[in-house]
Amino acid sequence: MNVPFKHALLAVTALSVLTLPALAQDAGGARSYAPVTNDMILNPPAEEWLMWRRTLDNQGFSPLDTINKDNVDQLTLAWAWPMAEVGQQETAPLVHDGIMFLSTNQNIVQALDAKTGDLIWEYRHVLPELPASYGYQLNQARRQKNSIALYDDKVILATVDAKLVSLDAATGQVVWETQVYDSSLGYSYTVGPIVVNDKIISAISGCSIAQTAGGCYIAAHDVNTGEEIWRFNTLDDPNNPEQQASWGDVPPENRWGGTPWATGSYDPRTNTTFWGIGMPGPYAELVRGSGDGDVLYTNATLALDADTGERKWHYSHLPRDNWDLDSPFERVLIDEEVDGEMRHLLVTVAGKNGIAFALDRDTGEYLWSKETVYQNVVTSIDADGRVNINEDLIPTAIGEEKYICTSVSGGKLWQAGAYSPQTKAFYVPLTEACNTVSASQSEFTAGNAVGAMRFGPRVLPEGIENAGVIDAFSVIDGEDVWRHEQRTVPTSSLLATAGGLVFGGDAGRFVKAFDDETGEVLWEQRLNAPIGGHPMTYQIDGEQYVVIPAGFSAQAGSSASMYPEVPVPSGSGNSIFVFKLPANSGN
Repeated sequence: MNVPFKHALLAVTALSVLTLPALAQDAGGARSYAPVTNDMILNPPAEEWLMWRRTLDNQGFSPLDTINKDNVDQLTLAWAWPMAEVGQQETAPLVHDGIMFLSTNQNIVQALDAKTGDLIWEYRHVLPELPASYGYQLNQARRQKNSIALYDDKVILATVDAKLVSLDAATGQVVWETQVYDSSLGYSYTVGPIVVNDKIISAISGCSIAQTAGGCYIAAHDVNTGEEIWRFNTLDDPNNPEQQASWGDVPPENRWGGTPWATGSYDPRTNTTFWGIGMPGPYAELVRGSGDGDVLYTNATLALDADTGERKWHYSHLPRDNWDLDSPFERVLIDEEVDGEMRHLLVTVAGKNGIAFALDRDTGEYLWSKETVYQNVVTSIDADGRVNINEDLIPTAIGEEKYICTSVSGGKLWQAGAYSPQTKAFYVPLTEACNTVSASQSEFTAGNAVGAMRFGPRVLPEGIENAGVIDAFSVIDGEDVWRHEQRTVPTSSLLATAGGLVFGGDAGRFVKAFDDETGEVLWEQRLNAPIGGHPMTYQIDGEQYVVIPAGFSAQAGSSASMYPEVPVPSGSGNSIFVFKLPANSGN
């Protein structure tokens, strides 16, 4: 299909940017700002948080240790900030040069003084008006996860209306703006890019909307101009006959899904970028007409050359998905010695069935896997990594119900896990859940998804009482380190630190700090709303701060039937809370 591409340099309007007096200013009146160099992107300063998981390997680990096991119970609130917009709270605050950059739903970007919480500037992206009937497309604007990245003296924003925008980091003024995809068809960005070697590498969503058949993309753009460098279609790879044959009789122009729902990772050693890819659409092969094929590259890891976008390898984590158990979530890159040999690993709990995988990231070779929560869809994984599914659970008639574990809201979701090189353990937030599914047949309408599936209420698997799990396991062999279970589900990503801590939060409004070796809860604080987004940490003037986002959570709402005794707030409450040690703590 042809997707219009436009490029324009735009001057910002006075209404879209609010700039306030800053504490540290240059002679011209603007706050000084040191550029983020490519070397900093490859090896970020310990005291800063320059991208959604701090490093390009997506480990979610901070080398800061001022806050540690011995003093974490002394944390106090330093400051808090209400977010500018309601909606699903999945933000990833960034910090550089004493400034916190915060992106919220509807593509509002704010710069705050990271020490005091004072607003420096605010940018509000002007979005097109859509008909009220475009339900799914409108929802995309309310589910922004980590929409920004820092590079040079710019903030790179990926927008709901499928644009990339470069903002001046000191002022919030627009430097350039590029229309990458046609948003009128339903394309939108719901996650932000990585930026490395002067390239913005991003992935689009909206690929399950009626008008976007035939294309879902990962692409690279020039960071200085916004010009496209390459584009890879996750649904149509004419260079791979296996991929084409895997869709059976469905031609490329009738394929949906294949969305890269989470920001990718990057390995500078091989100049490779890794992205997880989501489910096919419609969800049931009965409706999509693909037969018993694997429908590549859905539910796969894709390894792409960062300079050209050419595929190096792929691995299918859930072939022939019929239940919306997509597997697009963070791919974590880890170098560890295994059996006396240094291995370059890619470790991921890829998706909603909750199965952890370790691959050789140079070749895509399967190394090991581990089940983390109860599931009934995957029956076995062969020695060569071939995933086998329970074909009895595939719908064979419209309206026929199948009982699926995990559910559409279960297993591993967008909340990212964290890896600690100190313990060599991967810490993952998970949900125990099941539901019935049944294929449906309905008209595909503009602005709405083509899932064609009905889902029953989320219920706990038989014999299981706790919906929430934090699972810690070794990246060497998948062996268990510890496991924390609780009634409510985790609703935030996890943060691991050199202080021996793992931070995360849940639908019950508790943020907790766990001992990274034992899983013991060392500190907890109840906030105003379910914990959400991506907790992070930074340091200024020798003081370490921990940032905890909170607010409306789709996971808390969709799973609430499993813990009815825990009230879930009906309001938004979208805020960030910033904690530090008290001045008299001696640290």
